[in-house]
This record gives sequence, C-alpha cells and structure tokens, in this order.
Amino acid sequence: MKPTRLLPSAIGLAVALCAGSAAHAASPSLEGWAVMPAATFSDGPTSGQFGFANAASPANNPPYLNLQPVQGFSGVLQGAGGSYRFLVDNGFGTQASSADSLLRMYAVLPDFRTASGGSGTVSAADWATGAARAGFDASTRITLSDPNRKLGFAIQADYAQYYNGSASLNPKGIAVDAGIRANQLLTGADLDTESVRQDKYGHLWFGDEFGPYLVKTDATGKVLARDVSLPGVYAPENAYRGAAPANLGGSRGFEGMAINKGGDRLYTLLEGTVTGDPAKTLRINEFNIDTNAYAAGSWLYKLDANGTNIGDMTAINDHEFIVIERNGATATGGTPFKKLFKVDLSKVGADGTVEKTELVDLMNIADPSDLNGDGSTTFTFPYVTIENVHVVDAHTLLMVNDNNFPGGGGRALTSDNTEFLKIHLDQALNVSPVPEPASVALMLGGLVLIGLKVRNGQHRRP
Repeated sequence: MKPTRLLPSAIGLAVALCAGSAAHAASPSLEGWAVMPAATFSDGPTSGQFGFANAASPANNPPYLNLQPVQGFSGVLQGAGGSYRFLVDNGFGTQASSADSLLRMYAVLPDFRTASGGSGTVSAADWATGAARAGFDASTRITLSDPNRKLGFAIQADYAQYYNGSASLNPKGIAVDAGIRANQLLTGADLDTESVRQDKYGHLWFGDEFGPYLVKTDATGKVLARDVSLPGVYAPENAYRGAAPANLGGSRGFEGMAINKGGDRLYTLLEGTVTGDPAKTLRINEFNIDTNAYAAGSWLYKLDANGTNIGDMTAINDHEFIVIERNGATATGGTPFKKLFKVDLSKVGADGTVEKTELVDLMNIADPSDLNGDGSTTFTFPYVTIENVHVVDAHTLLMVNDNNFPGGGGRALTSDNTEFLKIHLDQALNVSPVPEPASVALMLGGLVLIGLKVRNGQHRRP
C-alpha cells in the first residue's frame, strides 16, 4: 500500500507551496584532509575467504590470515577526545561473500592537514579515551554480538560451517571460526550494517539493509532485543517475509539513519524505492525509541535526476537533515555525481516530497592550499560510495568514504584509500547537536523530561 505521509506544520506547508528553488550555500572549501591507507588491518579471525579480488592490487587480495580489514566505513559517531567512531559495513559487498567479516566499530584519530600544518595521517585510537594507539587492536573497537540470542533468526555463529554448510556458498566446507562461535559474534552474512546512532540511554542502534532491520545493542555492541522490521517492507534477504514478495531491492535498506537532539527518535532513510512508491523516491520513517515502534506514515525523499543512491543521513536539528546523494561513476569511469543536500521534514512540496536544497557539490570544493597535494586548487571526491557525514559545528562537516576494500576505481583502479575531509561552510547551519554519550547520562533526570515535553510541543506533527 502506498504510504500516507505525515502532515507537516501549517507554516511549513505554506512555505513549501510558495517556495521556488532555494539558493545554494556559499563556496564550500576544504579546511582539513587526511588519509588512511587501503591495506589497514586489525587482528582476526581470518577474513575474505568468500570475498572478491582486485586485479589492479594483487597484494591486497584476500584471504587475510588472522586479520580483519579496517575498512568499509558506513556510519560515524563522535568519539572520546578528538576521535571518531566508525561502523564497518557487511564486509565484502554481499551477504554471500561476508560470513567471515566481523561487524565492528573502530575508533580513529585523524591528524588533519590544514593550511597551517598537520600530517594528513590517521591513527587508531583508544575506544574509551580517544588517545592515539600504535595499531588497531581490542582497545580500539567494539564487536557486535548476540550472546543471548535475542535476534529472531539464526546467525553464522550458530553453524558449524559458514552458510550452514551450503555447497554453493561454502564449497570447501570452511568451519566457522571458534571465536565467532564461542562469543556469538555477528558477521556480514547476518546483517548489512550501514548506519548507527546512540540514543539518550547510551544504547546503540544499527540500521541494516537485509531486512531492513533496526538492531539495538548496549554500548559494547551486545544485542539487547529482537531486531525490528519496517512494517510492510521486505528486502529479498528478510528472514521473516515467508511467502510475502520482496518489495525492496536487495541490500537497499537503512543506508541512512539520523537521531533527534533528544535522543528518542530515529529517522531511517531507505536506499531503494519501495514497490508502488513514485519512481526515484525513498522513504523516511520515524521510529520512537521509547515505544519501540514506528510512527504512522512516512516522508518521501526525491533523488536528483543524476542521483541513483543515498549514502548517509544526519541531523542538523529536529527537522533539518543532511543527505549524501551520489551515482556509481568515479574518476575512472563515467561522470561522477556526488552531492550533499539539506532536507527539511517540515516542508513538503505539492508532489509529496520533502524540500531539498543543495549544500555541497563534492566534485567542486575549493582547495586553495591544495591539502591533498594533487596540484589542484579544486578538490573532488569521486569515490563510488561516500557513506559518512557528521556535523562538527555550524560551519564544519566531516566527510569520509567507504573504500570497498580491496576494490578500487575511485581515483585509480588500485584499492581505494579512505579519505577524511573537513569541509567549511560559509553559510552557517542551524545546528542543534545530538548530545554526546557522556553528557547524555547527566541529562536523564527531570530536566530532560521537561525539555522533551517542550520540544515535542513545538515540533511534533499532529
């Protein structure tokens, strides 16, 4: 059934009906740049036994004995100190290739190259303190797990052999690593984690593409409750659809997910169009963390004529969000379309889609100091998948690509590096930042309840 969108405020609707094309933000520029080499690893178990190879980078090809690639960044949270915490996605691109790829989050510490200095390198960071570490190890990460079997379906850790011994997916009968089985660790064949947020209680919520599901864990990555499906939406990989037909493309689930300032509402953005919805539209749904349920209806996000996918969504405030939109072209093939758009859920056009305004053209960023050293004062970000955007402050965005290791093609056919950008915006965002976990714990008293009541009265739709 075609969804009924939630009603915007009367003011928002009036503005939307009268508004024309909004002006672009003034002259975004690159104020910081750093790079993490493609071949960056943490300790095992062995990975890539079902993965793919890149002929242009044979030295990087799997399998990786007793190692896990630190790659595929697809979600970002602020970490301790000046560090950031990045989610890795399902591993090697598909459910059938990623059974030995652990679902982890890593803490990293970029030393941005700026006009006044900086090395342009990225180091591992201590998860708890944010202090630089010599390499990626247990102190720099969390690993998702389901020791109490809260998920509603079997995972790789429940099997003696990967893919339950499937002759087609695991023809060599490779045994599930003993550490995965003993600790009920989650892998890229169980979930395709593409987004992450932390709520007001300190719990982590992961947006998955296979269901699509929402998965709630504690701060260490341990699953706390059964996964939550989006009602009436089924990707082919959905474990519960039974005879119901898939109405969403494979791995086209929750690529983007934002959280409100109060930490009690998630906003999920699908990567694919649900069957029956208008062409090139993607649903945005609101999830109430306290009631563990979705609100009725949804919004629709309309892709640009040149856009094919979204890469991430993050909140500016309780009604404005930033969305990464892209196509599959890169510097080595096609015409890359990589942009950031600001969307406003309180402004819905006559066609039923939310208002969107171009914020940054990632293929045309001023770089007067040539921070990446390519000899140009215009910076381009032409990677296939750009899946991380974080609001640092009203004038600064953090951007990071997913490098699809060992794949390449972004800037060259060899394995892509992971680049970290700080982009300066001349036009300030109306920022209401999401509280950091440390401050969240201090806000759980009566003051928070009062604040939420006031905020909901101002911004909730009837």
